[in-house]
Amino acid sequence: MVVIIMGVSGAGKTTVGRTLAAELGWRFIDADDLHPRSNVVKMAAGAPLTDEDRAPWLRKLRDEVARALAQGEDVVMAFSGLKQAYRTLLEELDPAHVKWVFLHAPHEVLARRMSQRQGHFMPASLLESQMAAMELPSRALSVDVTPPPADIVKHIRDELGV
Repeated sequence: MVVIIMGVSGAGKTTVGRTLAAELGWRFIDADDLHPRSNVVKMAAGAPLTDEDRAPWLRKLRDEVARALAQGEDVVMAFSGLKQAYRTLLEELDPAHVKWVFLHAPHEVLARRMSQRQGHFMPASLLESQMAAMELPSRALSVDVTPPPADIVKHIRDELGV
């Protein structure tokens, strides 16, 4: 199974994803780590990515998911998944075994989290562009991330039966 934790920057994808993967003993993939250097430089400069910028990154993510599914490997992936087209690229590989969890919080919570982060290439100034680009998922477990991460992970595990 591949569980993809999605949402805008600051939603807690990495924190929740790492915790979930650790509890389950599954591999964790942070999609941010697979961005080409040019994307990281662009975002760090405060410029949002275009679909063209994202294309090679999305192919890498698709390859990772395809490999995990082919090998029967259980994986948790943190991935923004802003647009349905991006999600479809991964989901269409095996809809029965790719599960989505959409993390969300009020704007002010996300902005505060982003302003408090250190060492991340994504500046808080890009939150607005991410929220504008987000196409709300129709086939995802929707999870409010204002509770503590341990409670969020327990809720996800209960809902997904993992």
